[in-house]
Amino acid sequence: MLPLTLGVFLMWFWLGGMSPQDRIDLWNDIKNANPIWIVISFIFSILSHLSRAYRWKFILEPMGYSPKLGTSLAAVMTGYFANTFVIRSGEVLRAVSIQRTDDIPFEKAFGTIVSERIADLVMLILIMITAVILQSTVLIDYFKREANPIPSIIGLAVLLVLGIIGLRILKRSSHPFIVKIRTFGLGILEGVKSILAMKKNAAFIFHTLFIWSMYIAMFWIVTLTVPGLQGVSMGVILASFVIGAFAMSATNAGMGAYPLAMAAIFTFFGYTEADGNAFGSIIWGTQTIFNIIIGGLFALYVFVVRRR
Repeated sequence: MLPLTLGVFLMWFWLGGMSPQDRIDLWNDIKNANPIWIVISFIFSILSHLSRAYRWKFILEPMGYSPKLGTSLAAVMTGYFANTFVIRSGEVLRAVSIQRTDDIPFEKAFGTIVSERIADLVMLILIMITAVILQSTVLIDYFKREANPIPSIIGLAVLLVLGIIGLRILKRSSHPFIVKIRTFGLGILEGVKSILAMKKNAAFIFHTLFIWSMYIAMFWIVTLTVPGLQGVSMGVILASFVIGAFAMSATNAGMGAYPLAMAAIFTFFGYTEADGNAFGSIIWGTQTIFNIIIGGLFALYVFVVRRR
């Protein structure tokens, strides 16, 4: 309930902070969005979901399971549908779905989903690093204008020292809580190693790259629906994409947080707040509706139609 409550509050805060004319302009921007680009964004979204469903087979096959692409896709979309209403419940329901359709034990299916999330986390980190590199000049200029660099340098040095001390504590401490953290970290590394060690690791890596390429393409194509954002650089696209990814995890499907984050990040890069609001509303609204309708139909098939 907490993320949902936060999402409702952020929606109220976001829309309540606009003037009546701003809300009218926002609605006009949404109505005037070119439907062709929206349809293309849906195509990119579908391709990413199909690739994710197919990629799942590469982790399940070594355990002796080979689900059909249709039931794998149904599980993936059911997960997205669930996340819209109960944050992070999609991973659980996805495992339940594939258990119902293909008799794959829940714990094994859930373990493979965790491995997938590790690969996705690595991709997000790589995109984040690329965005920082591409926008390094803008970030440096910002810190020169807005802040004294000495406190930032001291802060980074302190963080580095604390990081080294923290790693030594994690490595040597026998405290139960520290041991759990160490075990969790080692489990993540083990998951990454298992991905690299699988027989079809090249295909898995290809689909991982393809999935995230589709995500970025879907993000970029929606900028063409907002006149003020046409021609935006790839550096800005990647930086905004990363911020949006974190916003999506803060509330149910990014409710409230995503439009606010897009308005803030595009304003930071010199675009108008109105353009950021329009973009955030269009991409968040269309993808949420898509996940509810398509994911809801798949969930209906898995838990009602197929059961009967």
